[in-house]
Amino acid sequence: MKLFVYHTPERTPEDNLPDCAVVIDVLRATTTIATALNSGAEAVQAFSDIDILMEKSERWLPDKRLRAGERGGEKVPGFDLGNSPLDCVPQVVAGKRLFLTTTNGTRALQRVSQAPIVITAAQVNRQVVVNYLLDKQPETVWLVGSGWEGSYSLEDTACGGAIADLLIKQGKMSLEAIAGNDEVIGAFSLYSQWQDNLLPLFHKCSHGQRLLRLNCHEDLEYCAKTDILDVLPIQKEPGVLVK
Repeated sequence: MKLFVYHTPERTPEDNLPDCAVVIDVLRATTTIATALNSGAEAVQAFSDIDILMEKSERWLPDKRLRAGERGGEKVPGFDLGNSPLDCVPQVVAGKRLFLTTTNGTRALQRVSQAPIVITAAQVNRQVVVNYLLDKQPETVWLVGSGWEGSYSLEDTACGGAIADLLIKQGKMSLEAIAGNDEVIGAFSLYSQWQDNLLPLFHKCSHGQRLLRLNCHEDLEYCAKTDILDVLPIQKEPGVLVK
């Protein structure tokens, strides 16, 4: 198994796809996706374009759908939910499909939607992701950070490092053997430095500060928790993730 970390979807190679793509948007899309599916959502369908989301979601009965999403960190006007994982409680999402659009994470999902296997990862479900990779042993794995509007995000890279760290420990592999590019070593080093202080890291990073200005303190605390959900979001058709 070779890991490749790409800080944003724009930095992924354009001429090929991996055996397995792992999309990461810790603040907050992939944390929200994992939480929604863990709370009993039927599926999460991701869109980068709001107009297409509206068109597709109109085909579903109102009591079987939830429109969720943000732009600039704030809830899309007229939607049922924003992009807070804390809103995805069973009494709200159970049995429903979330039609989700976000500034960054849904773009990353769109970029790798044609890969043979697409899963999503966050700190909250890291262990389940690692278990899956160790079981399936895909030859090439892309850890694709979502970034922020095309730029680097610390929190996504740290999560990529957290996945690499656990793969090395549980798979009894060396960093040199598993690293397909230098970004893997950088992500591993970042996580090694901050693994016991993820919340302070999230407070320092640009998107964390953006969310703090929107009074999303509890979201940051939740997104910084590690290995609390036993759920693996996996793509069953392009853009549609199920448990």
